[in-house]
Amino acid sequence: MTGNALRVDIRMALGDIEMNADFQAPPGLTAFFGRSGAGKTALVDAIAGLREPSDGSISVNGRTVFDAAAGIDVPPERRRMGYVFQDARLFPHLSVEANLVYGQRFVAPERRRHQLPDVAALLDLGGLLHRRPLNLSGGEKQRVAIGRALLASPDLLLMDEPLASLDAARKSEILPFIERLRDEAGIPIVYVSHAIDEVVRLADTMVIFDRGATVAAGPVEEIMSRLDLRPLTGRHEAGAVFHVTVRGHDKTFGLTELAFAGGRLQVPMIDLPLGHALRMRVRARDVSLSLTRPADSSILNILEGTVREIGDGDGPQIDILVDVGAPLIARVTRKSAALLDLKPGRRVFALVKAAAIDRHAMGLGGTRPRQTG
Repeated sequence: MTGNALRVDIRMALGDIEMNADFQAPPGLTAFFGRSGAGKTALVDAIAGLREPSDGSISVNGRTVFDAAAGIDVPPERRRMGYVFQDARLFPHLSVEANLVYGQRFVAPERRRHQLPDVAALLDLGGLLHRRPLNLSGGEKQRVAIGRALLASPDLLLMDEPLASLDAARKSEILPFIERLRDEAGIPIVYVSHAIDEVVRLADTMVIFDRGATVAAGPVEEIMSRLDLRPLTGRHEAGAVFHVTVRGHDKTFGLTELAFAGGRLQVPMIDLPLGHALRMRVRARDVSLSLTRPADSSILNILEGTVREIGDGDGPQIDILVDVGAPLIARVTRKSAALLDLKPGRRVFALVKAAAIDRHAMGLGGTRPRQTG
């Protein structure tokens, strides 16, 4: 699939604010990110046809489902969209299998792109088919809800904070299945979340909202490297996103070597084969800078680069964007920045502890083709 999977340009009232959403997203998984009350769920409801904008248009895969000027407002049941809510909303009196095939009842056989055996295999539901929702864990219920939406053969899958009600263990259980869904189902996905680690791990494209307005939209690695978006993406969670490939394993010392556009990184051992693509985050607070290459240091990852941007603000710490072949963000004190005379264009060495690499944000590499060195 090429071109834009989703095009949104709408206005509508949200309480005391006016939503103004204007963006386009390619195929893959697009994350809607923003504070609570930013309008993310309202926007998903508008895409699904559950809310009517006052103006503008919405199209999916080139098919217009809403256009105020042209008088087009396709009913929800004809928009061919799957919707996965925060709570699974399964039918308690039906088996897992009956819940799964329920969505298929409304799809003509010639339009069914997915069949029960394939979806059950994709989401590892084969052993659950004869159970009732009451006997499922929270993660299992959400997998069934996703499968039910998928069997409706949607043109777009909408997922509104599907992990919000799950604990950390259940989230870890279901994240790999969402990755598989993104990469194997061939359906564009809109994923609403306020958890930056989920967005970094899953998203190809990121759209940030604030008080109903589209603040930024683009590839997740580009959005996460923008210092001006720190107030919205979260200063504490700030960090660069890399697309990497497994290049080697050092079994003697329990390390894995990852290649990215700017070089190599060593991280604690990852049990994945050579050539496997990953997405990873390096937190700004785990990166320090030096004007010279350190000698006799315990730091394994030393990357030469150039300062591109220095963040704003008057706090004791400051974020520095460094180009090491890919954007990398370092957080240093203002005093250190002054002592090193850091400014755009200065050559520096970025130091990243192998043990500090954010393994929790690692995931499969996403749907867009990547080039790594």
